[in-house]
Amino acid sequence: MKLKVLNGKPEMQVSDTAFGREFNEALVHQVVTAYQAAGRAGTKAQKTRAEVRGGGRKPHAQKGTGQARAGSNRSPIWVGGGRAFAAKPRDFTQKVNRKMYQGAMRSMLSELARQDRLRVTEDITLEAGKTRLLVNQLKDWDLEDVLIIVEAVEEKLFLAARNLHKVEVLEVGKLNPVALVSHDKVLLTVAAVKLIEERLQ
Repeated sequence: MKLKVLNGKPEMQVSDTAFGREFNEALVHQVVTAYQAAGRAGTKAQKTRAEVRGGGRKPHAQKGTGQARAGSNRSPIWVGGGRAFAAKPRDFTQKVNRKMYQGAMRSMLSELARQDRLRVTEDITLEAGKTRLLVNQLKDWDLEDVLIIVEAVEEKLFLAARNLHKVEVLEVGKLNPVALVSHDKVLLTVAAVKLIEERLQ
């Protein structure tokens, strides 16, 4: 399979293993959901009626006061009472095998290539870490909402991109399925493409 290169050589030969797979929607959905679930803290905690302070004595007599029967002033229906179904700390992580994860990444990259949303460049060189320089470069390539994947993030590129809310820069080692589905286009350097091929073989 071949990918168009924005500068340098007109095309780049890439592995069909990483960029030529069929799209598996169910697998991609499962892996994206699992990745997002793993990012949840799961630390929410509330107190039940047994855990809140007070409530040891019956608030008033059972009969004769004209009020509803009550055995505790820490009942869930009382102000200051415990929660009826209190949230407790929990683990949201879902098990995803390595083969499933790699299969989903291959499927997503292949679909991006089929939809012509994948771009390759020899390198991204900026004279300084200025947002204006990166904006002009992306405008020349007709890119706005883009994920930039590089072999290693340079300081100039990081500084230029950090103030653009539709531009995200990631190293190959930090590439994830959520980032791939969050942007309209994906821009890879030639070095990043080779590294991805090695990881997804």
